[in-house]
Amino acid sequence: MGRRIGFWKRVAVVTVKPVMMLMTRRDWRGMEHIPATGPVIIVANHLSHADPLVLAHYVYDAGRWPNFLAKSGLFRSPVLGYLLRAVDQTPVERGTVDAVKALDAAVAALQDGKCVLIYPEGTTTKEPDLWPMRGKTGVARLWLATGAPVVPVAMWGPQRIFDPRTKTFRPVPRTPVSVVAGPPLDLSAWQGAPVNTKTLTEITDHIMLTVRDMVAQLRGESPPPLWQPGRRNPAAVGDQDAGEA
Repeated sequence: MGRRIGFWKRVAVVTVKPVMMLMTRRDWRGMEHIPATGPVIIVANHLSHADPLVLAHYVYDAGRWPNFLAKSGLFRSPVLGYLLRAVDQTPVERGTVDAVKALDAAVAALQDGKCVLIYPEGTTTKEPDLWPMRGKTGVARLWLATGAPVVPVAMWGPQRIFDPRTKTFRPVPRTPVSVVAGPPLDLSAWQGAPVNTKTLTEITDHIMLTVRDMVAQLRGESPPPLWQPGRRNPAAVGDQDAGEA
């Protein structure tokens, strides 16, 4: 990514990056899997309200501008909406009847060659031990609509800055955080498949199983099943959300 990124993006970088450099001790791996140019969908686990800043820092250091999907309502605020647009974030309509139209802006961003960041879970994980939950189908819809490469990313450590289970904020310098990207996923088995519940569920599950296993490697632990009856992460078949920033 060229570093002539415009005034407001530069303001964001000089404001946020020094804080992140102070706050974190970074273990960055797999950046070579993120294409230097062209459209790409980054999918990551969402374990803390601190991890969007960590993920944005990682993607920026990998040479791409991080383009999160954000609720369209945020863009209706005169000030916040202006700033979000100025730093090139993408609004996503929630609750619309047409799930495809909900992702129109994200499709357009990928067609413009942007790096779009998605949390398939749609929210921070509700699992008490912070394993990934089952994903929602927005990322599958985006891939079927665009064919953009899907790069899985696993994170561990942002929960040390903000733990969503206890709502504890610990602004301790040099907090260890690990982020690793894997190679683009091979989704060719679903190339040209009909956009139906079966296809969307299979693609989403494949993505989240990959992310879950990458998180397990970072944690040095054996992963639990991604979901099972009675767990708090039920299937999200047909869900219209694409994830949230």
